[in-house]
Amino acid sequence: MNFKSNPRKKQHSCDICGSYFTKKQSMLQHMRTHTGEKPYSCEVCGSSFTLKQTMYRHMRTHTGEKPYSCKVCGFSFAHRQTMLQHMRTHTGEKPYSCDVCGSLFTMKQTMLRHKRTHTGEKPYSCKICGSSFAHCQTMLQHMRTHTGEKPYSCEVCGSSYTQKQNMIQHMRTHTGEKPYSCEVCGSSFTLKQSMYRHMRTHTGEKPYSCKICGFAFTMKQTMLLHMRTHTGEKPYSCDVCGSSFARKQHLLQHMQTHTGVKPYSCEVCGSSFTLKQTMYQHMRTHTGEKPHSCEICGSSFARKQHLLQHLQTHTGEKPYLCEVCGTSFARKQHLLQHMQTHTSKKYEP
Repeated sequence: MNFKSNPRKKQHSCDICGSYFTKKQSMLQHMRTHTGEKPYSCEVCGSSFTLKQTMYRHMRTHTGEKPYSCKVCGFSFAHRQTMLQHMRTHTGEKPYSCDVCGSLFTMKQTMLRHKRTHTGEKPYSCKICGSSFAHCQTMLQHMRTHTGEKPYSCEVCGSSYTQKQNMIQHMRTHTGEKPYSCEVCGSSFTLKQSMYRHMRTHTGEKPYSCKICGFAFTMKQTMLLHMRTHTGEKPYSCDVCGSSFARKQHLLQHMQTHTGVKPYSCEVCGSSFTLKQTMYQHMRTHTGEKPHSCEICGSSFARKQHLLQHLQTHTGEKPYLCEVCGTSFARKQHLLQHMQTHTSKKYEP
């Protein structure tokens, strides 16, 4: 009589978890996941491993051996799996898909990291402040905010950075490289984010809105600055006189009233000015340029403020009111002159 042999009798089972293995050697290797035994040690650094093969792979980090080569571009790798993953950059193969949104990925690990955007899982925690992160690399970068570590240094000026990407971006200030170009007008930019912001000047997109008045802005920073007109926040203070300002630029301009610095000079007559804008306005006295035009009568003006004053001759608006007698005026200067009729102080424009 012929009896079919039971294939299960040829298998070796783990006494702890019941897993079955075809070879006894595989079962013994598996047992080390329970015992924690790591019998194979690296002769160079002493690291220990569960499998001899894993120890051999590790040794390549010391020897620099890269036995696996890409047949397309010839690039060499220490591990076969890394070479196979690299090959997908040539073939375009993306065998791992997200079962939530269907996005495809070259590597399984990348797909698993992506899935955390759906699950909200943040398995990596900061040991100092407890903040949680979806990715280990992000957590390590965050840790540097506590340690002050800046491992990436500029070879030109020595500036150091927490993240490698920031150092690479900084290097472009030395090389002048602007790798990101606008598809509409061809303008080039150092940062991709700057190029995206610029693109909104073509599309008219204004994704940031003020929660109070609904006014929309192209850039988030501009929206945040606008919000201070509602909140009255002025976070920048003058160390000399205590005046506060909503914008840092306005503080810097104000500081020049104390220092007397006038960094902007007219190329025609040499007159110097505290503000660049004032210098530009002065230049119009030489060029005769009058860029601000009245839509009603066509009169043009060198300064926007002069146009606004002129418009009041059409509208009849008199926004400056005397608090003593109630007389109103179109211009602030005229109100100040009128106030002399109430006081003994002489007005000097």
